[in-house]
Amino acid sequence: MIRSGRVVLGTAFLLGNACGLPAQRPVEPRTPVLMISIDGMHPSYVLEADRLGLRIPNLRRLLSTGTHASGVQGVVPTVTYPSHTTLVTGVSPARHGVTANTTFDPLGKNAAGWYWYAEDVKVPTLWDAATAARMTTANVHWPVTVGANITWNIPQVWRTGEQDDRKLVRALTTPGVLEPLEKALHEPYADGNDETIEGDKRRARFAAQLLRDKHPALTLAYFTALDHVEHASGPYSKAALETLEQIDVLAGELFRAAWKEYGGKMAVVVVSDHGFLPVARQVNLSIALRRAGLLTFVSEDSAKPVDWKAAVWASGGSAGIVLRDDKDKAARDKVGALLRTLAADTANGIANVIDASELHDRGGFSSAAFMVNLREGFTMGTNVKGPLVSMAVIRGMHGFLPDDHRLDASFFIAGPGIAHGRDLGRIDQRDVAPTVARLLGLALPMAEGRDVLSATSAVAGAPGGSGNR
Repeated sequence: MIRSGRVVLGTAFLLGNACGLPAQRPVEPRTPVLMISIDGMHPSYVLEADRLGLRIPNLRRLLSTGTHASGVQGVVPTVTYPSHTTLVTGVSPARHGVTANTTFDPLGKNAAGWYWYAEDVKVPTLWDAATAARMTTANVHWPVTVGANITWNIPQVWRTGEQDDRKLVRALTTPGVLEPLEKALHEPYADGNDETIEGDKRRARFAAQLLRDKHPALTLAYFTALDHVEHASGPYSKAALETLEQIDVLAGELFRAAWKEYGGKMAVVVVSDHGFLPVARQVNLSIALRRAGLLTFVSEDSAKPVDWKAAVWASGGSAGIVLRDDKDKAARDKVGALLRTLAADTANGIANVIDASELHDRGGFSSAAFMVNLREGFTMGTNVKGPLVSMAVIRGMHGFLPDDHRLDASFFIAGPGIAHGRDLGRIDQRDVAPTVARLLGLALPMAEGRDVLSATSAVAGAPGGSGNR
């Protein structure tokens, strides 16, 4: 069938259909791929592990047995969901449609909803291309995968953080996937909003079991704990280093499972979505819009707007400013003048204000009239009452413009045909998907990036090794 302009084949090619047609054998990829995302991992954690005192032998082994980038320039904004969608499509957020973590919700009606649903992705993904080619795919917790065209899909989703969320994950997982995995592993799957290292450990075990049981052509696995800790205690904090050491153990387990199950013929790709900057204060731009009469409340004490002419779409270290009527020139001029006045005072934490034309060129916040990018040390707050600038409760943030190399993401790859010890320099996040597609023997014609391995000499190498600390 056709969904959102894309060919969607489902899993019928594995099972046959109700009319009694014989099941079709899945097509073998040129090189099967395991892609692991470690949220918030700047490449320096691996490249400068000795300086940081980090014990991460599995990730460091990729430097000698494979190819890496010294940095990956991210998208606008440098937050998780737009970045992870770029990683599997090869296009910018304005084009793939996932322009922030959370949906734009100026009146707070969507209960803090995120972009969980794959139907919001407007271009073909790696799993779409694989399914169209009759290859199998698997996912454990990758963002924006609810309802995705993935053969064995355990999507990332939550709502309340209560026990009913477990039922939600179960209901949205591919039927018949969780129960046998839980039985084999003698444990339940992790809760959807569990961002602790214990949640990562559980998901790693489920991903390894999927590799053993299903042998997908493409497997995606996503770990959240490093990002969670960096928000709480800042980048390169003692807690962050300790967390990454534990994630390295999990990566090693997956490397070894991949190497064993695929006889050394699987490529392992380790990526991340963004780096981090330290923060101490938050800028509450909704307060400025409220004072200017652009956000309407029923009373001075009210904390929920009832109407708006302009609203803030916060994304960590930046925000889109969206007009209710994009053709309202008076509102646009008023907002522009307000933002320029705020930016003139460095105490307000605004580094620069970008208009819609530049935003269009940079591929972010496609529906915004302006983007506000903050200075180091500041993050976007959501207060609608009180001071414009207040103390933040977190110590690390991303979402700033990707020009600062400290916001760079990671790219490490090893496997058959991948050159050993090669440094690609700084690449673009849009390069990852077409590179992975070529390994699988697929193409992503709409991708804006390039295959960064096309000039790599064919040097065989295994990503796993012994890997134990």
